[in-house]
Amino acid sequence: MPNMLRRIEIVAFEDVQLLDVAGPLQVFATANDMAAAERRPLPYEPIVVAKGDKLRSSARLEFATQPLPEGMPPHTLVVAGGWGVYDACEDLVLVEWIGRRARLAQRTASVCSGAFLLATAGLLDGRRAVTHWQRCEEFARRFPKVRLDPDPIFIRDGDIWTSAGVTAGIDLALALVESDLGRPAALAVARQLVVFLKRPGGQAQFSAALSLQERDGRFDELHGWIVENLRSELTLDTLAGQAGMSVRSFARHYRQATGRTPAKAVEALRIETARRLLEQGIGVARVASRCGFGSEETLRRAFQRRFAASPQSYRERFAG
Repeated sequence: MPNMLRRIEIVAFEDVQLLDVAGPLQVFATANDMAAAERRPLPYEPIVVAKGDKLRSSARLEFATQPLPEGMPPHTLVVAGGWGVYDACEDLVLVEWIGRRARLAQRTASVCSGAFLLATAGLLDGRRAVTHWQRCEEFARRFPKVRLDPDPIFIRDGDIWTSAGVTAGIDLALALVESDLGRPAALAVARQLVVFLKRPGGQAQFSAALSLQERDGRFDELHGWIVENLRSELTLDTLAGQAGMSVRSFARHYRQATGRTPAKAVEALRIETARRLLEQGIGVARVASRCGFGSEETLRRAFQRRFAASPQSYRERFAG
């Protein structure tokens, strides 16, 4: 129904992540702008709703909202995330409203940790879902009935859509536009916003080096050296020497600081670099050599474990 006006309700709360609200809102607004420029009917009626008429985001920006509606059912319900999601999950009025509203909507979606609210409302039981990579362990512990997949940018399971961290809300909204209006319209919106229509890779988009820095910065220089020397034989002796520590002391302190063994960290950095090179269109054999895998088969096994795809198929899908 190309002329249908789709009511989009974006649910916010105190200490919401601002980009979780603004990102999807801008996608739908841009789709409207482009329709207006071509003198076509507007496809969306996006509004931000919350308890009350004003709230403050975690970025300390205050903005106006509309009260939680009870009348006309929405076409799409989008639940934002952010640090305030924990208090929001304790708000029975809000949780029950989300449950009721989702049953009226044609589809329901969450951005980032907004998945916690959907799960608290019981909307994700038995479904595949994703949330911010940093909260996946906590989410899996709190909601064992949800089939959590920590890597995708977004997941659609029937009429429920969930997305990964923060900016993934833009990817999600673009996918909703594509579902509604077709690929050319979604691509035009993506170009206007200067973003990918379909971002390459999964939530593994965050760098392996950054994830290794998460707990302790003492080995940051070592990680930089490893990335520059991936072709070398990076044994435990070599790494310990580079860090200026005994092998035994290095192995113990490294695992305490990063949560991984040195061997696992080296593999993660090699796979991360291989992924980037494959996206540039470099051949699998050259990638295996440049990243220190020794052979294409070793790269293939490591890549398959990490991404459930072969290096060749990944290159064919995402290169260029």
